[in-house]
Amino acid sequence: MDRVSKINYYLDIAETVAERSTCLLKHYGCIIVKNDEIIATGYNGAPRGRKNCIDLGFCTKKKLFPEIHHGGFDACRSVHAEQNAMLSASRDKMIGSTIYLVGVRKDTNDYEEGAMPCQMCRKLIINAGIETVFARINKNEYKKFDVKDWIEQDDLLDGKMTY
Repeated sequence: MDRVSKINYYLDIAETVAERSTCLLKHYGCIIVKNDEIIATGYNGAPRGRKNCIDLGFCTKKKLFPEIHHGGFDACRSVHAEQNAMLSASRDKMIGSTIYLVGVRKDTNDYEEGAMPCQMCRKLIINAGIETVFARINKNEYKKFDVKDWIEQDDLLDGKMTY
């Protein structure tokens, strides 16, 4: 009997967390793990007390800026999954931890190609002291990001910024 790898086990949990997402376009789920213990979870959705896009019946970003296909995060109602998870965890527990991130497109139900934390989330991950990020590519494959690389290879200075 094959046993799921520990990384895919945690990515599966993050994928389940994504099912709580309230975004009409993409469902993201995230968990933060330290010493083999889940310390926080998060999914993307409007801030507490505000209406979610699923409740409104439309995507505010698409309504306000239909020409923007990538970026335009300020027009989005959602707090990102990583941000919500980090808001739920204390910094002392995040230092040296790992984030597991899964994104699913709602139009196709496929995994988000190139899923990785956005520029703002990367800055928050760095400040939180998180060491590693795993992002799901498909059910069995993932990408690993070493946060120290984001610090050393500062894409805001080299003109090669990625989203």
